[in-house]
Amino acid sequence: MTAESAPGFIGRMRAKINRGDSWLTYDLGNLLPGQQIDAAALDDFEDLLLTADLGVAAASKITDTLRREVNAGRIKRADQLRALLRRTLIDMLKPCEAPLEFPEFIKPFVLMGVGVNGVGKTTTLGKIAAKLGAEGRQVYVAAGDTYRAGAVRQLAQWAERGGVQIIEQGQNADAASVVFDAFSAARARGADVLLADTAGRLHTQAGLMDELRKIKRVLQKQEAYAPHEVLLVVDATAGHNALHQAVQFHEAVGLTGLAITKLDGTARGGTVFAIAERLALPIRYIGVGEQLEDLGVFEAEAFVDALLGTAPS
Repeated sequence: MTAESAPGFIGRMRAKINRGDSWLTYDLGNLLPGQQIDAAALDDFEDLLLTADLGVAAASKITDTLRREVNAGRIKRADQLRALLRRTLIDMLKPCEAPLEFPEFIKPFVLMGVGVNGVGKTTTLGKIAAKLGAEGRQVYVAAGDTYRAGAVRQLAQWAERGGVQIIEQGQNADAASVVFDAFSAARARGADVLLADTAGRLHTQAGLMDELRKIKRVLQKQEAYAPHEVLLVVDATAGHNALHQAVQFHEAVGLTGLAITKLDGTARGGTVFAIAERLALPIRYIGVGEQLEDLGVFEAEAFVDALLGTAPS
């Protein structure tokens, strides 16, 4: 099946991230002259992984697995190495494959989106809102990004597209107050889901990180277990910075899931594996473009096959 004929999001993903300059579609034959697998070739492959933003831990884990099987004599040909690489990558990501669920007994289910500036956080939340609205769920969105000009308008456009209700107080309003009012309205009207947008902030900005903690405290005054999902949106093109962001946000507010955007904008994409190896957080969504259809649920096997350019098993 070609990428163009594959159904739905998986087809779009394969078409957008299976690129000739990708670190995983790189021809391993260049590292394995004459199909001979040796220590030098594996060392070169580890260097390739390191330049692809996997980080030392993930790159070493992958290469150690390959080296162990080669040294044991179980892997002798390049095609066997590629097959083992595929299985190893899938095994790394499989524990992170956990689609977000919105239980009917929790109303409203509160999702708070966090992240640094420019990662596509508002767009991602808007797409989630539109998708949930299209499924027939009653959804409210809280326009808690009150600093950036145009953020409320951007979120409102997605809300309108999905037929969902937006709660906002205008630019420079107190974000915690916006979210508090949105929760009160959503609960009073029996809404299924509340999505709370927040302003983008660097993970090193202590004051703005405190604001996120304040939003959580305000929510928990009304619902002890809210927010039920703290979703960090990270940009796949950010490389090692994406991992640093994930670590810092997790320590600050207790992340429960990730959305990884802009995978169509990088020829490497190793950030996904670096974060999976370090934090093992559920990857809820991945994004491969600007359109609504370019945001999809993360599936480890489909993702690895898209990167490798291999046919699903």
